Amino acid sequence: MQFTDTNCFLCGTTLTAEQRTPVFGEWLQNQYGLKHKELLLLDKSVTTFCQLTIPCCNHCHTHHVLPLEAAVEEAATSGIEGLRALDPQLLFHWIGKMYYGTLITELIKEADPLIMPQYAVSEDPKMLGKFRSFFQVLQSMRVPMVFSDFLPCSLFLLEVSPEEDALPFEYQDELTTMAFSIKLGSAAIVCTLLDNGIIKRALGKLYQLTQGRQLHPVQLAEFKARVFYAAYIFNVVPEYFIRPAAPEDRQLVIDTLIDDVTSEIFNPWDMTAYAHMLEEMLKPWGIREQQILLTPQQPISFLLDEQNDFKQMGRFVKPY
Repeated sequence: MQFTDTNCFLCGTTLTAEQRTPVFGEWLQNQYGLKHKELLLLDKSVTTFCQLTIPCCNHCHTHHVLPLEAAVEEAATSGIEGLRALDPQLLFHWIGKMYYGTLITELIKEADPLIMPQYAVSEDPKMLGKFRSFFQVLQSMRVPMVFSDFLPCSLFLLEVSPEEDALPFEYQDELTTMAFSIKLGSAAIVCTLLDNGIIKRALGKLYQLTQGRQLHPVQLAEFKARVFYAAYIFNVVPEYFIRPAAPEDRQLVIDTLIDDVTSEIFNPWDMTAYAHMLEEMLKPWGIREQQILLTPQQPISFLLDEQNDFKQMGRFVKPY
């Protein structure tokens, strides 16, 4: 794992300056007109989707990155059903590559920032430990690996109603909590990396209620807030171990361990902190924290009714 402009992001081999690959696949940029759209980095510098590239050797680009992008592009042509039919490990690779590519860019920028971020990611030992664990399982992009009875992430696939959906593409990430969301037309993917599916199990009942339904964009925003906040209070870093391999084996088998003896899996849920997260996600609808916490122990919800069943929504009506 090397955060430099001269080593392949995946295999680490030394590169020339020209050997790079887009963080966001070219098909994605072309389909959603992203090439010249701006992205604000942590040091307050601005880049564009087409300028956001990472060092990648010719072998990894040809044999691992391009086939991965092609598989996701083909699946995405069939919308949510195509993405659901895709091998979840491929979606983990695709999201992991975009997350890690963004991370590398931010860490390289920290060496010579436009404006020094308030909290430098590279100076947090716990974060570097998380990145090392993530880099280990991301190697499954190029090394045949089988995860014994888990996937190193939680994947949520949701369908969005077209009625009031004005954004064909949306993207959000949170580097420190490893939460990520991307919306492709009516299909949304929300993901928390490096949690071994624990957050998906914790939110399993809510996720089940959304399946087979089209969510209003404000409902998707609330779902993202719940997932991103769960990632924020997630408190453990899994360890990964390679099972001893026999000479004839053609793949590695990965086991995992989570220390839930000395650490709680989740820190306590704080309603005010969750309201901050929800307010951020609900900015397009102008809903403020005081409205979210009008009933302090029962924050506003567009997803669930008073009986905690799925709330059917047509057009959005501001509640206050």
